[in-house]
Amino acid sequence: MALAVLSWIMAIPLLGFVTGLRTMMPMAVLCWFAWLGYLPVDGTWAFWVAKLPTAVIFTVLAVGENIADKLPKMVDRVSPGPLAARLIVAGLIGAIVAAGLNGSGFEGVFLAVTCALAGAFCGFLLRRELVRQYSFKDWYVAVAEDIFTVGCAILAMGVITG
Repeated sequence: MALAVLSWIMAIPLLGFVTGLRTMMPMAVLCWFAWLGYLPVDGTWAFWVAKLPTAVIFTVLAVGENIADKLPKMVDRVSPGPLAARLIVAGLIGAIVAAGLNGSGFEGVFLAVTCALAGAFCGFLLRRELVRQYSFKDWYVAVAEDIFTVGCAILAMGVITG
């Protein structure tokens, strides 16, 4: 019971938040947890995330996103296109986790999308200020953000799967 409550009040919002930082990494982590059998999505509409090709595809997309993020001409995450992608993927993650927990899909989507919006803007503003005010190199901040995203996604999925 306590893990179920933690999943809804901490883990799903955390997955949404880090989706605001990196669109594909939380989805890749979720797919690996589902493929390993920790997130029970068999028999639900979200069965496809537990397939090996799905996990591999999202991992390749996540790696590509992490590489592209370090390029100087990359568009800001709060621009309309990237922001919309983050919100869509966050909603999908929230719905998948809710399906795996036999919970309300609407609540999962709402929590994840709301927190993805916060994550996108918080990450954008924090990274910008660390680079401008404190003269940190953007590449170092981006790598720290990558590590934070992976760690938080694994933590959240660990809470969700018990």
